[in-house]
Amino acid sequence: MRSAPTILHLDMDAFYASAEQAAKPSLRGKAVVVGGLGPRGVVATASYEARRFGVHSAMPTAQARRLAPHAAYLTPRFTLYRDVSNQVMGLLRALSPLVEPLSLDEAFVDLEAGGAAFDSASAREVGERLRADIRRVTGLSGSVGLAVSKMLAKIGSERAKPDGLVLIEPGTERELLAPLPVRVLPGVGPATGDHLRRAGITTVDEIAEAGQDELVRLLGRAHGTGLYAMALALDERPVVSEREGKSVSVEDTYDLDIHDRVRVRGEVARLAERCTRRLREAGRSGRTVVLKVRRYDFSTLTRSETLRGPTDDPAVVREAAARLLEGVDTTGGVRLLGVGVSGLADYTQEDLFAQAAGERAAAEAAAEADEQATPGPAAEAVEPVAPAAPEERRWPAGHDVVHAVHGPGWVQGSGVGRVTVRFETPTSAPGRVRTFRTDDPELSLSAPLPLVEEDGGAGGAGRG
Repeated sequence: MRSAPTILHLDMDAFYASAEQAAKPSLRGKAVVVGGLGPRGVVATASYEARRFGVHSAMPTAQARRLAPHAAYLTPRFTLYRDVSNQVMGLLRALSPLVEPLSLDEAFVDLEAGGAAFDSASAREVGERLRADIRRVTGLSGSVGLAVSKMLAKIGSERAKPDGLVLIEPGTERELLAPLPVRVLPGVGPATGDHLRRAGITTVDEIAEAGQDELVRLLGRAHGTGLYAMALALDERPVVSEREGKSVSVEDTYDLDIHDRVRVRGEVARLAERCTRRLREAGRSGRTVVLKVRRYDFSTLTRSETLRGPTDDPAVVREAAARLLEGVDTTGGVRLLGVGVSGLADYTQEDLFAQAAGERAAAEAAAEADEQATPGPAAEAVEPVAPAAPEERRWPAGHDVVHAVHGPGWVQGSGVGRVTVRFETPTSAPGRVRTFRTDDPELSLSAPLPLVEEDGGAGGAGRG
């Protein structure tokens, strides 16, 4: 354990929702929910204004709509979120070579490894400067925790939310941890938490009082020993840059068990997409796809498939994960799903999926050619078939558009052949709303606009 609070944990505040508020002046200070908007949609992020109504991440969007019917419900814009994340991670890497990203909006930084800080005063100065730089560069807010270990730094950032900084002074860790619930410790999920509660252990102090032998009896040697050390504020885990990692993975835990097999497949496909995005952001590829399923009874199954070569193609990972899922019984319900890629490399076998797709296309083309060459029945009169109506253009709620006359804006809603657009930008005043036909030739989807002007002036900070 180090003697100075030089491990920093950054967590952007309500990241997706705050980015949307920063991009849309009319939504600042209002309830915003970002996630899937379909019947089986799930909330990805809720603004702090929406959280006051009880809305939180991983909640079914249908339930969120009942709790906050007047909130703005938007589909995610990952192009924007990745761009902002890259800006934030660039600021972190300027502080230290050891940056461990956990997601687009969260990371650990070893300030000592970069010579950025060596004691409490210098660590606090770096943390405050980082928060100011993030605000200047992105227009958004982030919360910072500083401590002697990763566990404590993360606890610090949670206590700092929103838009704050908490430094845990060396020597005060046990006093801070004692009254906190057991779930604050890494590795204590719902199952372990319930197991400890049945044994009369609900706080970190009670874990320490129970002793290592009792925890080993309750949880097994590895888990019990590790949890006892955490309760004593002992966490030796180093900050490891993602490039040095052996795998990239994502997982979601669900408040309510998922019983619908169709939704399970959809969640696995979504996780595969997220996992490959992280792969690409890290400049990596991998050859082994891993599926993790925790069932209703807390039993955890892991399945893996090794590909012919490394890939970062979302279609390849998605299809492999779907194949692995076919071998897992989920009829009793699923409480956690995860998709990962291991066997990482710095290159991609680009033609892995393209080759398979090309083979399928060639086979289909050959079959079609054979069918056309095969003589059919004697000439029959064939009724001319009217061409199919063109598919209606999709206008995802919250996504960027540009109109030939009115300029840039975003989709407020669509349906029944109409799309409603609010014309405003990150640096404008709240804009006017206009409605168009979904096939209006002067309206088209566009790329997200920067949240902050290039000269460094903030384009309206999203609420954290």
